[in-house]
Amino acid sequence: MKCKGLLFLGCMLSTSFGFAQKTKSVEKTHGINVGEIVMPFSAQDQHDSTFVLADALAKGPVVVVFYRGQWCPYCNRHLAELQDNFKLIEEKGATIVAISPENQVSLKKTVEKTNVQFTLLFDENYEICRDFDVLFVPTNTQVAKYDSFLGADLSNAHSNETILLPVPATFIIDQSGVIIWRQFDQNYKERSTIEEILKQIEL
Repeated sequence: MKCKGLLFLGCMLSTSFGFAQKTKSVEKTHGINVGEIVMPFSAQDQHDSTFVLADALAKGPVVVVFYRGQWCPYCNRHLAELQDNFKLIEEKGATIVAISPENQVSLKKTVEKTNVQFTLLFDENYEICRDFDVLFVPTNTQVAKYDSFLGADLSNAHSNETILLPVPATFIIDQSGVIIWRQFDQNYKERSTIEEILKQIEL
């Protein structure tokens, strides 16, 4: 839906209301399960190129990592650890992509902070996060903390002003599009390890 002129405000309010109605608290977000088929998706990466899941799956399994943003120190540490070992993932014939609701400007900041060479994706309008059931509404206190102390600037870094976030999680998708392994924890400090990922790819 496109909004023009005086209709813009009403459109934004309607969109925000719709998002709020469909989105959960973090406690009610559980992630899609092993054995489920992933919805096909495509998204823009940090180089303004289009990543297509189907194309990547044609080459081998895909490791999908959700992270909160360039402002999150836990996310940056996790991405840097994956970067240190991502060649091992590629050697197994797999592709790794990291997804956040942040736009290309913020993706480039993530690259500067972590030196990642693998693909980062902008999940515009939270569509991929929603399909993977990792999307939640942060509290007002959390938003204020992230913006004030961590420089998140969430309302400008995302594609709209609804300010939603993903639970950091990792999913491995086999070539048939099925989830074969996942790491999901509502505690944002808990992340997947390179050892876990490599073990599952080798199975």
